[in-house]
Amino acid sequence: MDYDREIDTRGLNCPLPILRTKKALNELVSGQVLRVVATDPGAMRDFQAFSRQTGHALLQSAETGGEYVFLLRKQ
Repeated sequence: MDYDREIDTRGLNCPLPILRTKKALNELVSGQVLRVVATDPGAMRDFQAFSRQTGHALLQSAETGGEYVFLLRKQ
């Protein structure tokens, strides 16, 4: 899937991946897609909750080899 911006939050623990995601989404316009790469084991749960609470669509979440990749569409 195509995305407009990517941020790398590998090595950061909660709540930093979410805070950096929030900041990056604020810099995008509605409908643009952000790709986030994280290594925090709680990221899967955190990003699902973040999506529900903020209304930004969680388009994709995947885990491969200890890395988590999320695609979010700004509302």
